[in-house]
Amino acid sequence: MQNQSCVTEFVFLGLSENPNVQKLIFIICLLVYIVTIGSNMMIVVTIACSPTLQGSPMYFFLAFLSLLDASFSSAMTPKMMVDSLYERKTISFEGCIIQLFAEHFFGGAEMIVLTAMAYDRYVAICKPLHYSSIMTRRLCGTLVGVAWAGGFLHSTVQIVFTLQLPFCGPNVIDHFMCDLSPLLELACTDTHIFGLLVVANSGLICIIIFFLLLVSYCFILVSLRSHSSEGRWKALSTCGSHIAVVVLFFVPCIFIYARPHTAFSFDKMVAIFYTMLSPLLNPMIYTFRNKDMKNAIRKVWNQLITVSNEK
Repeated sequence: MQNQSCVTEFVFLGLSENPNVQKLIFIICLLVYIVTIGSNMMIVVTIACSPTLQGSPMYFFLAFLSLLDASFSSAMTPKMMVDSLYERKTISFEGCIIQLFAEHFFGGAEMIVLTAMAYDRYVAICKPLHYSSIMTRRLCGTLVGVAWAGGFLHSTVQIVFTLQLPFCGPNVIDHFMCDLSPLLELACTDTHIFGLLVVANSGLICIIIFFLLLVSYCFILVSLRSHSSEGRWKALSTCGSHIAVVVLFFVPCIFIYARPHTAFSFDKMVAIFYTMLSPLLNPMIYTFRNKDMKNAIRKVWNQLITVSNEK
């Protein structure tokens, strides 16, 4: 099926059309973006420079998750900031496709990484004697490779769907970014089948992975009954951080993608959770509740300050 689109650009309505509100949106987005990139890269640098954390699979996955969060935020937030400075917010057809690809590429990879992190915690808590023999460097590297490949495959399928759609006139998107549901609303054809494919490729995957993660954490919580009170508290603290991150990411995604492509006015507010707030809060959740991470950050940055002062 050949695409018969004649639309060369799309127009975003954004979060608001009020100039004063748009200025406020720019300031908030700028602050959120700076903190998001700074905190996520701080985690990556800390883990890379800390010998005690480098050899741990949990921190290996955490560094990769932080890198994905920084990339995911960079695919959405800068464009949103720039648009808030203009009355007319446009994006080219090609730019829209690139943004759509980046969103689902990094988002799909993050789902797999969160699953790998849950598996790592399951092995550490439920099979501690076999942890080092199971969570090898080779397995960790393979899981990261699967995350990249899975994100690429998931995103490619979405793009193939979208490129089949003809856009022959309407080009106003009631959103702050290109996404599947708003684009399906603009297509000049019956999109019922495409909507079902989107639900299958995005919504169903989100639900299945989210269910598997919840089941794995239930197994972990049940197994904690045989641990000492100190070990139980430490495991609960770690798992609590993971569960918070999983809920922040998956619940909004399920709401957006696991239903028919009817657009709701509050979809934009829900999308903010997984495009801006989740990458912002993930580093805080992992560092504030993790004594080893806080100590490593303090040590690494003290070393960096000492080196810079000596120069």
